[in-house]
Amino acid sequence: MMKYFSLIFIILLFSCEEKKDVLLPKANVSIVKDVQDHSPIYIFFKTEGKDTIADVNRNNSIISTNWIFNIDKRLPLRLVILQVIKLQEKKRGEKAHKNEKAENYYSYADSIGKNLAFLPFTKVYYKIEKPKEGSFVFHFKKGSDLVLMNEKEVKKSDLVESFYKIKFERTPKVILLFDKNMSYQEYLQNKILLRNFAVYNVEEMPKEFIF
Repeated sequence: MMKYFSLIFIILLFSCEEKKDVLLPKANVSIVKDVQDHSPIYIFFKTEGKDTIADVNRNNSIISTNWIFNIDKRLPLRLVILQVIKLQEKKRGEKAHKNEKAENYYSYADSIGKNLAFLPFTKVYYKIEKPKEGSFVFHFKKGSDLVLMNEKEVKKSDLVESFYKIKFERTPKVILLFDKNMSYQEYLQNKILLRNFAVYNVEEMPKEFIF
């Protein structure tokens, strides 16, 4: 069984020449507490002059294992997702050593349980564009406590209740749209919020739009 320190808010990667750290996002709940047979993927926050760079290290990743994405919370979503897409395509395109049961997880720190936790996203396909008109969209904006729910502003804390108050003839397919300029920390917290929708398994929302 995997063993973690009781407080893991910073993941350290040591090499023969340097030490790097990933500042993990925080949330107040553990979606998944333990992942067996895993390989780490690191996406570091790096600056070069005025530019911010998502610096990827996947040297120890094995295609047939579960992949844990340890991503620095300070990175903007637009940079993170480009790297995540590349890695997803790499794993999905592998034929020789493919393991259909292997999952992908984002790691984060549960600030209440004081443990490392994980959020699965294996089935998600990211689109760097706006969704088509006519879709029922949850639009999460950068740094805002409000969500556009099909063009109506509601508080994040009221999103679940507001959705269930609507009398649908047929429950719509919800499309998720995230502001590309929000931080990875904010993105992950929004994803965890969406787990509160009882009629939806977030893993069954196969497309997420980043724009």
